[in-house]
Amino acid sequence: MTKKKKSSFKKYILGTLVILLCLVLGTGYYVYNLLNQVATGPIIDSNEELGIKEDNKTPKVTNIALFGLDRRNPNENSRSDSIMIATLDLNTKKIKLTSIMRDTYVNIPGRGMDKINHAYAFGGPQLALKTINENFDMNIRDYVMVDFFGLMDIVDDLGGIEIDIKDYEVSRAKVSGTGVQTLNGEQALAYSRIRYAGNGDYERTERQRVVLEQIMNKIMGAGAMQYPKMISKLLPHVETSLTKPEMLKLGTSAFTHGVRSIDQYRIPVDGYAKGQKMNGVYYLVPQDLAANVNFLHEYIYEKDGIEVKN
Repeated sequence: MTKKKKSSFKKYILGTLVILLCLVLGTGYYVYNLLNQVATGPIIDSNEELGIKEDNKTPKVTNIALFGLDRRNPNENSRSDSIMIATLDLNTKKIKLTSIMRDTYVNIPGRGMDKINHAYAFGGPQLALKTINENFDMNIRDYVMVDFFGLMDIVDDLGGIEIDIKDYEVSRAKVSGTGVQTLNGEQALAYSRIRYAGNGDYERTERQRVVLEQIMNKIMGAGAMQYPKMISKLLPHVETSLTKPEMLKLGTSAFTHGVRSIDQYRIPVDGYAKGQKMNGVYYLVPQDLAANVNFLHEYIYEKDGIEVKN
């Protein structure tokens, strides 16, 4: 696995949301009322509670944590199925998405060593932010959470997406046959989750990429006038600590600076983590956490020789 790599369906979904939000929010304040659909989840804004040791800021670089939850009951606690750091870098006119592998073995404050995606289930976004900040020497104060079940509405609203189905995927994807099939939202979600078929997780990642590409192609083909409609479908499934003025400011900044593309990265990087089982449970154990932190900071801030503080 490489340092930079196309990632999973849910990582791409978060990326898609970021792009659409920037495009829509940057077009004017008429979208202000749309943001009333977003649930607010304020957090305790103190360095100690957020695990921030040194609150240095790099001009024109904003980092926000993105959590993707896959929960059928909106009131249930859930592990974060996708964890990312979204970076709006106005210096380079890029949006950078850094995926933190959900099985990464880290110290969760007050809980001990565990998978990083358990932090959200243990203590919600507050503990998840603190875990990221303390383990990766970050100073992130805000988050966006997306419930992926809302994506079924997007696929249905687009009239479905076309996917080439293999014979061993038919029953799991809930379709009637092989070859190119038009999948509705429920089928697309089922298809993207297929894990124990074909080449396991590797092929699962490929399926997820294909699904997202088809969604993106349909959205882009629908034109900019449809972006607000897509956003209105997604927003009820979003929670954030950002205020409406803060969201508008971020979107406007991205739009006016011409930010349209996404760069992607992943932590831990190749060669600096090892998968292993402990008591029958699989973990991805960083072999050199400090090196991974340096790679992360070099990618986000594009500076060499970053000194790890924590």
